[in-house]
Amino acid sequence: MEENSKLTAERSLEIIRESIERSQRTITRNSAVPMIWWGVCVFVFSFIIAYLWANHGGPAWNALWAIMWLAGYAGNWMIDKKKGTVPTTFVGTTISYVWSTFGMFCGGLGFIFCFIGIGILPMELIMPKVHAFGCITSVISLCFGMGTTITGFIIRNRIIQICGFIAGLGGFFGALNFQGHEQLYVMAVVAVIGLVVPGVLIQLQNQK
Repeated sequence: MEENSKLTAERSLEIIRESIERSQRTITRNSAVPMIWWGVCVFVFSFIIAYLWANHGGPAWNALWAIMWLAGYAGNWMIDKKKGTVPTTFVGTTISYVWSTFGMFCGGLGFIFCFIGIGILPMELIMPKVHAFGCITSVISLCFGMGTTITGFIIRNRIIQICGFIAGLGGFFGALNFQGHEQLYVMAVVAVIGLVVPGVLIQLQNQK
């Protein structure tokens, strides 16, 4: 009886392990197109906002990031709709929490700096502290890379891990060498390395 109980426990653990691995493979396979989509959105809006910032009114144009998020989520919803119903899993829920946290923190930072740019909040309250710590693009790039790398570890995908690590650290130190709208070009590169490249590579793997 004890031996049967042991076998049953071992079988249960094996089933759980197989379920997690299957979930990881499914999420990896389905993540290619959304990663490419979000990467393209960040890339395109980075250049649009950089151009408008440099030529038509300054940093207030960062408010367009809100439109980027809306466009990104709308496109992501359409992508998910085409894929059909995907079962809710612990792995998928965990990844959702990771990126929701990233979005809340970076979105909050973005709104604060947007309000500063358009004059609603006084620059003196925050800018000295920001200069001491580093530019906002550096912080967002680092958080971005951390989110991508954590996702790679959760689904055990080495490509995503490496791309996230390079994008995060590269974007953090790279943005420190630029001022104003030029930092957005760094953000565009971070999006390509952290999202578009791994998305394309995963898509190519899916087609094999």
